[in-house]
Amino acid sequence: MSPDVSLDSSSSQEKKRSIDEQNVYITKVNDDLFEEGSVDPVYQAKARLLNAAIQEIGMGKYQWYLFIVAGFGWFADSVWPLLSGLILSPVINEFNFQGPFLSLAINVGLFVGAVFWGLGCDIWGRRWSFNITLLIAGIFGLASGGSNSFITLASLLAVLGVGVGGNLPVDSAVFLDFVPGSHQYLLTVLSIWWSLGTTPGTCARSDNMGWRYLLFTLGGITIVLWGFRFFAFKLEESPRYLAGLGHDEEAVAVVQRIAAYNGRTCSLTVEDLRQAGQIAAEKTGLQEKPKKHTIMSSSSSYSIDHVKALFKTRRMAWSTSVLIAIWGIIGLASTLYNNFLPFLLASRGAKFGDSSYYITYRNQVILGVIGVPGAFLAGWAVEQPVIGRRGTLAISSGLTGAFLFATTTARNSNALLGWNCGYTFFSNIMYGVLYAISPEVFPAKDRGTGNGLTATATRLFGILAPIIALFANLETAVPVYVSGALIIGSGCLALLLPYEPRGKATI
Repeated sequence: MSPDVSLDSSSSQEKKRSIDEQNVYITKVNDDLFEEGSVDPVYQAKARLLNAAIQEIGMGKYQWYLFIVAGFGWFADSVWPLLSGLILSPVINEFNFQGPFLSLAINVGLFVGAVFWGLGCDIWGRRWSFNITLLIAGIFGLASGGSNSFITLASLLAVLGVGVGGNLPVDSAVFLDFVPGSHQYLLTVLSIWWSLGTTPGTCARSDNMGWRYLLFTLGGITIVLWGFRFFAFKLEESPRYLAGLGHDEEAVAVVQRIAAYNGRTCSLTVEDLRQAGQIAAEKTGLQEKPKKHTIMSSSSSYSIDHVKALFKTRRMAWSTSVLIAIWGIIGLASTLYNNFLPFLLASRGAKFGDSSYYITYRNQVILGVIGVPGAFLAGWAVEQPVIGRRGTLAISSGLTGAFLFATTTARNSNALLGWNCGYTFFSNIMYGVLYAISPEVFPAKDRGTGNGLTATATRLFGILAPIIALFANLETAVPVYVSGALIIGSGCLALLLPYEPRGKATI
């Protein structure tokens, strides 16, 4: 996809600033998020230079293509967990089991995937994880349509979850690694793909084959999306990941290839990167030469170093802990409600005389479409002064919980659908901001691990939701009250986050 670009920069050296001047420039126009001492100083110095280089390249066609293919991960993360609710009733009719067990199976897979791929992409890099996760989802999603028993279906969906669970932790890290700091808000807008994932097509129910047709269709769509991602787009390895390994030449080569692909020029050189690391090492008393100073793991084995880095200072430890708590709370509340939303709509509709599969699926499509404008509003709101990421997350969480409470007042199916439209609109904003602020407040060298920890929290509590559902009456308003209160509480926690990424470049 990208032409070879020579790293010989002798002709441009005369035009470049000194490293000290460059650092002053970076600090002035592209101030990063973290205070001194919270991030490895050698990595921070190199990351600032890489930020300036990517900002110099600007938002070009490489980043816009990445916006599309990374969005496939949002789509998968939305459509597949939601699927257990969409197919719940017909699958129960065929296999005769307790409904929450289906949700439990896929949530266990999502949990494993979040841990494995989230932490793993900081060890072996982003490219393999980015390409494999979607392929796993497509293959096992397609295979699950041929299940001849509940055990087979649950097992296949659990393995599917392992792939889906890694999509957002990896894809958000990848996107931030290549997008200029001035366009980081687009990570919030990526939630538009999440909305599209909640609008799967309806299937005619003939001899209870509708749910199988739906699985075949969505599995096939996922494989097509993977094929487009793998064959039509060549993902470069993250330059920050490479710089963390001490592979300065490769990091600069990646930046130069992206610049050439975008039809731009970039003044960054290998010598700049090495010199920045050297100066930082000398200032902090590090003994290693910059070329050998490896911040990230150099082997394909798990290490707790990436976890320790997220708790290095008191402020960073507080930030990581609050984010994990927010993700866990929202994971429990949203999974408890969303996983059984089609069932709830159908059971409430039965009292109103309109519990058909058509009405249930129609309502789901309406709810999906409602979320699309929410993604654009979220992208605008997070860039507003005073409000920023934290304020937008707090406000949208409070309104999401309020609309959940309001659903209990519905006296007809249209009213219930109307309240759920409000819930969907604001929850899409809430998730859009949460998906963005989490990777933004993690340094790139530990971003996969941080994303993995927060995703693990939401998946773990997502596992608890169907367990609770096994012992709760889902036809009452109790799950709604619990979910609403939890989501409002998470909004209050958002105000306690110590970092506000608005106007600052993530490193």
